[in-house]
Amino acid sequence: MQSYPAPALALVQALSEAAAADPVHAVAFQGAPGANSHRAALEAVPDGAPLPCFSFEDALDAVKDGRAGLAIIPIENSQHGRVADIHFLLPESGLSIVGEHFMPIHACLMGLGDGPFTAAYSHPQALGQSRHYLRARGIVPLSHADTAGAAAHVAELGDPAIAALAPKIAAELYGLKIVAENVEDAPDNTTRFVLLSRTPLDPATIAGPAITTFVFEVRNIPGALYKALGAFATNALNMTKLESYQQGASFAATRFYCDVVGKPGEPGLDRALDELRFFATDVRVLGTYPLGRERG
Repeated sequence: MQSYPAPALALVQALSEAAAADPVHAVAFQGAPGANSHRAALEAVPDGAPLPCFSFEDALDAVKDGRAGLAIIPIENSQHGRVADIHFLLPESGLSIVGEHFMPIHACLMGLGDGPFTAAYSHPQALGQSRHYLRARGIVPLSHADTAGAAAHVAELGDPAIAALAPKIAAELYGLKIVAENVEDAPDNTTRFVLLSRTPLDPATIAGPAITTFVFEVRNIPGALYKALGAFATNALNMTKLESYQQGASFAATRFYCDVVGKPGEPGLDRALDELRFFATDVRVLGTYPLGRERG
C-alpha cells in the first residue's frame, strides 16, 4: 500500500477494508481510487466492492488468493491499442475471462492551479490517448502507474507547474482544479476491459451471442499461420482480434492472441479449434463469455 502517493492512502485503506469484509463480491482493479479501472469496476459490477491494487499482477493475485471474486483489467484502447504486458499476464494468471465491458474514456487536465503547465503525469495509455493535445501545448508527458495515482502524486508534489491527466472524479478526490475537460484526441475514445475469475463460465449457460478468447503458438515457417487459421474462415467464423507477440528471446516461434465470436459446443467453432490444434501448439482457451458489444 505504501507504493501509493500519500493523498490516496486513506481511500485505498477504506476500500481495501470494505473488500476484505466481503471478498466474494470484491472486484480487484489496478490503480488508485478514481482511476478509470475503478470506474469500470463500478459500472460492470454495480453491487461489487472495488479493491484497489497497485499493479495488474496484484489485481490478478487478489483473485487467485481468494481476496476478490473478480478482477477487471483493461485490455485494449480504441486509440492506443493493447495495454502493455496484458497478453503475457492473462495466460500466466490461470484465471478465466468471464465478461467484457466497454467504457468511454474522457480525460481532464488538472493541477493545483490554472497553469501554465510544463509537464503532466498519467498512465502511458492515457498519455498516448492525449498526445496531440499535450504536444500542441508544450506539455511534457510523464509516466505514472495509473491515472488517479498521477492526480494524487501531483497533489503530493505541490508544484503548480505540474499537472495530471485523470478522470474528473480524481480532481474531487485529491483536491485538484480541472483546467480542461475531454482532452483526449478522439471523441469516441473507448477502452475494453475484461472480467476474470478463478472459475470459467460454462459455455452452455450463455444464452445469447458469445465470444471465445484463446492463445496459441505457431512456428516461424511459411504458411504456418494461414494453415492454422484456415478453418475459421471455412466455418464462417468472425475473428474480431488477432495479435502476435514474442515470448522468450529465441524468436523461433510466434504466439497469437485471438478473439472469435462463438462458443465451444457450436459445431463450427469446435471444428475450427480442432483444426487449429493440428497445426498449432499450446492452444489455450482463456475464456468464453457473453458478447458485450456487437462486432461488425
